[in-house]
Amino acid sequence: MVDFCSFVMQVLLFICLLSVVSVLGQVSYIIPEEMAKGSLVGDIVQDLGLQTKRLVSGKARIYTRDSEEYIELNRERGVLLVKERIDREALCRQTTPCALHFQIILENPMEFYTVAIQIADINDNAPTFKKDEINFKISESATTGAKFVLEKALDLDVGSNGVHGYDIKPTDNFALKVHSNADGNKNVEMVLQKPLDREKQEQISLVLTAVDGGEPQMSGTMMILITVLDANDNAPVFTQPVYKATVTENSPKGTIVATVTASDADEGSNSKITYSITNSVDDDRKLFEINEEHGDVSLIGNIDFEESRNYQINLLAIDEGGLTDTCKLIVDVQDVNDNKPEINIMSKSNMISEDAKLNTVVTMINVEDKDNGENGKVQCFIGESLPFILKTSTEHFYSLVTDSELDRERSSEYNITVTCSDEGVPSLSSSVTLTLQISDVNDNAPVFERSSYEAYIVENNTPGLSIFTVKARDADWNQNARVSYILEDSSVNGVPVSSYVSVSADSGVIHAVRSFDYEQIKDFHFRVKAQDGGSPPLSSNVTVKILIQDQNDNPPQVLYPVQTGGSVVAEMVPRSADVGYLVTKVVAVDVDSGQNAWLSYKLQKATDRALFEVGLQNGEIRTIRQVTDKDTVKQRLTVIVEDNGQPSRSATVIVNVAVADSFPEVLSEFTDFPHDKEYNDNLTFYLVLALAVVSFLFITCLVVIISVKIYRWRQSRILYHSNLPVIPYYPPRYSDTLGTGTLQHVYNYEVCRTTDSRKSDCKFGGAGSQNVLIMDPSSTGTMQRIQGEKSILDEPDSPLEVRLTVYFLFTPFIMTLPIFIACSCSVWTFRHVCVGTFF
Repeated sequence: MVDFCSFVMQVLLFICLLSVVSVLGQVSYIIPEEMAKGSLVGDIVQDLGLQTKRLVSGKARIYTRDSEEYIELNRERGVLLVKERIDREALCRQTTPCALHFQIILENPMEFYTVAIQIADINDNAPTFKKDEINFKISESATTGAKFVLEKALDLDVGSNGVHGYDIKPTDNFALKVHSNADGNKNVEMVLQKPLDREKQEQISLVLTAVDGGEPQMSGTMMILITVLDANDNAPVFTQPVYKATVTENSPKGTIVATVTASDADEGSNSKITYSITNSVDDDRKLFEINEEHGDVSLIGNIDFEESRNYQINLLAIDEGGLTDTCKLIVDVQDVNDNKPEINIMSKSNMISEDAKLNTVVTMINVEDKDNGENGKVQCFIGESLPFILKTSTEHFYSLVTDSELDRERSSEYNITVTCSDEGVPSLSSSVTLTLQISDVNDNAPVFERSSYEAYIVENNTPGLSIFTVKARDADWNQNARVSYILEDSSVNGVPVSSYVSVSADSGVIHAVRSFDYEQIKDFHFRVKAQDGGSPPLSSNVTVKILIQDQNDNPPQVLYPVQTGGSVVAEMVPRSADVGYLVTKVVAVDVDSGQNAWLSYKLQKATDRALFEVGLQNGEIRTIRQVTDKDTVKQRLTVIVEDNGQPSRSATVIVNVAVADSFPEVLSEFTDFPHDKEYNDNLTFYLVLALAVVSFLFITCLVVIISVKIYRWRQSRILYHSNLPVIPYYPPRYSDTLGTGTLQHVYNYEVCRTTDSRKSDCKFGGAGSQNVLIMDPSSTGTMQRIQGEKSILDEPDSPLEVRLTVYFLFTPFIMTLPIFIACSCSVWTFRHVCVGTFF
């Protein structure tokens, strides 16, 4: 029944706690401990967004640094399963949270994902006590309120499943009190509430119960056996109030320092004495311990004379009745030679002029040895063949002074080793090395590390970018060797070089002032001067050449076929074209250089990929099979042109191909194609406007001409009836000299009259009908033929004026009619015949 309840509890915890978080190739699970083998941990395929076949093909496996694997991967199902029983307490003890970390590795291509499985605690451990039974001996004279510390219970579970509380029964004489410490731990005490009476009850049995906070709640018990003792009326007494002992520092652990003794006048158990150390300082407790039965005080730590030369130990003797006595143990520590002399530099000069006088103090040294007596006496000395000596004025103090003339040209630096040794046995020593530099006058100019510099910088750099560093060294010292860098005035392509680069005066770092463009400038040079800080200053120059490196910042540009906002020219391929027929060639350039300008051509999309191919290097579009009658007339190819830069940049071009043997065949295919609404609306508006203007001009001319001609006809009738001589009337020649294309002919009009106008003939002469080629600039060359009309108005029996009237009536209409027809044909051509628009 317990196992079944545990199983149900695990299942409920699994359902409640199981959660998955997958972020950037990581997945986490939370499962309860003690799950059965083969239990499902998680669907790794779904959580990582993979496929099951990817796990199989990639030979997915689990990689972990742990010696034992608790989780296994089922590739076929794509899930994680429990391989071994997981005991959180054995795995992590009291550590929270407790988690397993491993990686899932895939091959071909190599990938890995991180998996973390947090093991949730379940209440599978009851609180336990270190002992099943403890004994107390309490005198019947113990006062009410006396406290007795009890052992705390231990629960391997954590959190709410850990120890929650304590209970003690029966509670006739004792009560339980629990104190919470600042560190979160709890102290359990048994408090005497009612005085004991040995005559009534010599033995008392109590049951201490510890319960946890889990579900179901678990508990553990411990028996408390209390023996009530008779009253103790004599306390222990030490043989002397103060004990003294001596111990050598660095004595081994376990060395007995002293033995103390106390006696008790009582008999039996009341006379049994226990010894203990009561020092409140933890350091003393870590150095000494006392045997509880015999009173032997021994070392358990390392004694150091330099830390403390003596120790005072407070000792306590207590009998089993609780009566006590105290004494003191004073331990003196003897010194041994275990410390090296300590050399302290009080004052020193790192630099001295080569013209320094004899006995000039360079460094003052203080020497101390923590040891005592002969072990603390120290003597110091320096090496031979040095222009310095050590002088001592008082004990523990030395001065390093010059003993001969200094010459920087012979030696610019001295490493002086001072060695100090004590007089202990064996002797200990220590040393320190002093570095002393000799100053010089400014007699050396800065020298660049190289005779000239050449540096590279990639174009499109950020202004202020550090290009490289020029470095000059000066053999002088200090201020004389402090080099400053100055950019000398010069120009590059007429522009000051300071607008291109700048030089840091202190470090010699050359920065780019502007962003460079390789296509505008490929290299330039300038000079940098290095000047020291001496007086007077010395300097030298160096030439610096900057080479601009190309960056792939320009995409390829297609030169042919030309891509415009309107239609694109279609290439024609005859149906008799054989394999390898050259359709056209895509021509592109890249203004970059090097491999950034190496272009490759690829066919991205095509109406029929099996018909065409594009040369990778030359961009030639050729047929890759025989053209057949089944091939579609309209072919659309999208060619992508890529350069070899990193990252690569590209451009695309659309090539339209017509598979046909003649141009009329192409026209028959491209007769209907869609137009957008705005384009149609604009054309309709222009047609209506043109028709309205033509109509207005025609009606106006008609009214004016009719009025004038009727008036002239009436005047001629009056002249005719009056038999007056008639002057022949010759209309002017009418021609279109503007060359606008509206009327490309020159019409000549000849009028012959006699005295009887009604019998005269009127001849109209003009150019014969001609063909006019109207080219729509937005189309691809579609032609529309307009047949000119030849009209001769000849009425032999009508008067001359009537004929002229008819002529002038129809002349405006004939003039405006070609304009209207041309507009209509252009619109029709745009909307129905333009092959380029179709593509």
